[in-house]
Amino acid sequence: MTTDADLIRQATEANQALGVAGHSDMVWGHASVRDPEGRGIWMKASGWAFEEITEERVLLVAPDGDVLAGEGKRHIEYPIHTRVMAARPDVGAVVHSHAASAVAFASLDRPLRPVSHDAVSFVDPDVPRFTRSGALITDTELGDALAEALGDAAGLLIPGHGLVTVGATPGQAVMRAVLLNRACATQLLAEAVGGPARWSDDEEVLLKRDTVAHPSQLEVGYEYLVRRARAGAFPVTPI
Repeated sequence: MTTDADLIRQATEANQALGVAGHSDMVWGHASVRDPEGRGIWMKASGWAFEEITEERVLLVAPDGDVLAGEGKRHIEYPIHTRVMAARPDVGAVVHSHAASAVAFASLDRPLRPVSHDAVSFVDPDVPRFTRSGALITDTELGDALAEALGDAAGLLIPGHGLVTVGATPGQAVMRAVLLNRACATQLLAEAVGGPARWSDDEEVLLKRDTVAHPSQLEVGYEYLVRRARAGAFPVTPI
């Protein structure tokens, strides 16, 4: 049986792992874990960076935004998490960050190519974009619109804002955020010198999705980030 203490620990680790991966934008951005009893989501309190999150800084937020447990204020963008989870019963965790490479790439309005392993979870045939607004997602209507744009994808880009990724577990959602941002960074490097000219074809993408992007591999990567967080190994600058 999963206890509240387990869920608080999961949410803490997810946010800390994002800090290790360079996703911090000062105190903005958040990861959430679905409450299995249907009470809402467990997410970090507002006003703290990913790397500052402790178990005392995790809240239980109801679908209507009420804080049911924990100390502190909730993030105003909680509808990203609650509305995606309402639309996707398969999703157990959601990440929203302002990772710099994802924001830069989203501004180009170019298709994401499987230039590296990192992109293969997102090219069916391209990572979705939520283009209705680059402003904050603070209400049910925008949250539902974002969930509709996401569809059944692993993640999406919000031009002028950031990224959203999902997973059955916190490890999957966090690693997909890490990989999506890295995929954007790699393609930006290629674009800077006139490319890319080559990338994995559809057959190779499917092969990679079942190997390097398999959920078991995502969990291994996530466990590494959690270990780094426990050791206090946070980067100085965002990626």
